[in-house]
Amino acid sequence: MTDCIFCKIVNGEIPGDRVYEDDRVIAINDINPQAPVHILILPKSHIKSVMEIDSDNEDILSHIFKVACRLAAEKGIDRKGFRIVNNCGEEGGQTVDHLHFHLLGGRFMEWPPG
Repeated sequence: MTDCIFCKIVNGEIPGDRVYEDDRVIAINDINPQAPVHILILPKSHIKSVMEIDSDNEDILSHIFKVACRLAAEKGIDRKGFRIVNNCGEEGGQTVDHLHFHLLGGRFMEWPPG
């Protein structure tokens, strides 16, 4: 998708502070962090939101969660706890129409989240 900012980061057209990459996903530090650790994990293929998950691409979700756990351990937030967040749609707080998950940690997470 040519106008998607995350697709442009995946393709190297614009910079992103990459902390992890494999053949299926990239992870970047969020440019507006809400916690000491705030990493975005996104698939390299353009999927608009979780509403577009189907039998052809559902395995990306387990892969993203495996990467999130790996990054949580690498960043030292795995023992005290962390949060994985996905926003879906306008009222759900999704601001970029490309599936992504926020890995947040390094501070106490309040509830309700907002």
